[in-house]
Amino acid sequence: MLITNARIVTRNEEFTGTVRIEEGCIADVSPGNTATRDALNWDGDYLLPGFVELHTDNIEKHLAPRPGVLWNHEAAIIVHDAQVASAGITTVFDALGVGSRPEDGVRGRELQVRCAHSIGKFVERGLLRADHFLHLRCEVGTTDVVEVFDSLSAHPLFRLASVMDHTPGQRQWQDHEKWRKYQERHGKWSDEHANDVLAQLAEHQARYAAAHRADIVARCQRLGISLASHDDTLIEHVEEAARDGIALAEFPTTLDAARAAREHGIATIMGAPNVVRGGSHSGNVSALELAREGLLDILSSDYVPSSLLIAVFDLVEKAGWTLPRAVATVSWAPAHAAGLADRGAIVTGLRADFVRVALADGLPVPRETYRNGQRVS
Repeated sequence: MLITNARIVTRNEEFTGTVRIEEGCIADVSPGNTATRDALNWDGDYLLPGFVELHTDNIEKHLAPRPGVLWNHEAAIIVHDAQVASAGITTVFDALGVGSRPEDGVRGRELQVRCAHSIGKFVERGLLRADHFLHLRCEVGTTDVVEVFDSLSAHPLFRLASVMDHTPGQRQWQDHEKWRKYQERHGKWSDEHANDVLAQLAEHQARYAAAHRADIVARCQRLGISLASHDDTLIEHVEEAARDGIALAEFPTTLDAARAAREHGIATIMGAPNVVRGGSHSGNVSALELAREGLLDILSSDYVPSSLLIAVFDLVEKAGWTLPRAVATVSWAPAHAAGLADRGAIVTGLRADFVRVALADGLPVPRETYRNGQRVS
């Protein structure tokens, strides 16, 4: 395959040029166009590296398309895969919440284990468009998180874990009323019910969180699995992460936590929807503020796959970044953080994972997505 008249974005520059693909890899990247007859003319559209998504809850939206409705989990996975591929994501770490909690049906033990096994089955059969890995989101203040982790730890696609504590009173949910309001978005609770849930969650957190976090950290270190912290709010949270050898900080909620992460050499992941919306939907620190402070390393689409591409161009317009720097947050930086040295940039010798992007009145539109040189969307 030969692509010409494309606006190529590499790790350090952008230019109009030509890319040659051979046997699923990038064989040559050069400035200027070619008159070769069989070259595909991209008419000045962007050629960006395929996006690498480390944390997406997108499957959950398809598992529960309406409050109280649980969909067929395998059908949900197939639609999720098609959606991420059409958004330019060629490598996706499917974030599965492990650790059972009340009021959270889509993160129940049985469903998450079935999802993990079905993703593995679909990958083995070559039915998925994107390259899939598993990210186990470990809710440490639950009774069964270590047991479920152990049941999935030998899964061939397991590459990333994060330790989380969403207990009211902790990290992002330090304000109990803010937590309750979020939980009630699909229906009001009685005070009695809310108090019962709060009491149970607090009791489980006090009994299990510290020990289960230590168990998960130790297991990841033994298995060689990359580990992330989640919703670091205080400097003390980041210091704990540093002691645990954690390499990634997912969605720090404050500027202080992000600064502390940088001081400890921990890469910061922020939500692309936060960039696109101009702020956090939960009232946390703005991702654009971190970008302007030089504290943003990686973007995650979180709950909107299409947000990655839009956020890249927003970083250029709203944070003053160069396009290559912005593109790196969704390609090379996450690939590097996950130990995937074979992808994440338009460089000779790497996998031919890339996306064609047009601009429509300033809106970036993904037109074609390629994985290993084959069009998948």
